[in-house]
Amino acid sequence: MAKSSGGSGVITIKKYANRRLYDTDSSSYITLEHLAAMTRAGREFKVIDAKSEEDITHSVLTQIIMEEETRGQTMLPVGFLRQLIGLYGDNMQSMVPQYLEASMDAFKRNQMQFRSAMEGAFAGGPFAEIAKRNLEMFEAAASAFKPPLTPGGPLGAAMNGQPAANATPAADVADEVATLKAQLAQLQAKIDTLKP
Repeated sequence: MAKSSGGSGVITIKKYANRRLYDTDSSSYITLEHLAAMTRAGREFKVIDAKSEEDITHSVLTQIIMEEETRGQTMLPVGFLRQLIGLYGDNMQSMVPQYLEASMDAFKRNQMQFRSAMEGAFAGGPFAEIAKRNLEMFEAAASAFKPPLTPGGPLGAAMNGQPAANATPAADVADEVATLKAQLAQLQAKIDTLKP
């Protein structure tokens, strides 16, 4: 079990003047990457300044975010950062932390629900029927672009590299286009019945 502050299960990390981090649980020096991994794993920790005993967890977590953002795949959009900076000193500033925390909690719950729904999507879960309908609509749409062409008609003959036999090309093309339009209308009607 981790060494904790007051038995709360929170690991104490000491930060020294030379910027090194010391994990009191494992009795070893660690890096910011280790703290990021601990955060992702859901392990609670508190970072204290080794000299002043001041809790500096907030600034260390902010430093981890800055390092993650500079690695190439940014997650915080510029517009969000501008809005956040604009709220410093605003009379609404005191409400922002609770709002952001509640928003992230809601996002995490939704993310977990979405993942569990997707895991069951193709195993008879709630999305199985939707996936089946989407596949049927896709197949119906694909078949619309493969109409049955008469071998002697101008389009069928052209696809086979042969001239049309015993027909006026313009008349046959018009007939086949009319047939295609009718098939598209039928397909649209089927799609409309599949919509929830």
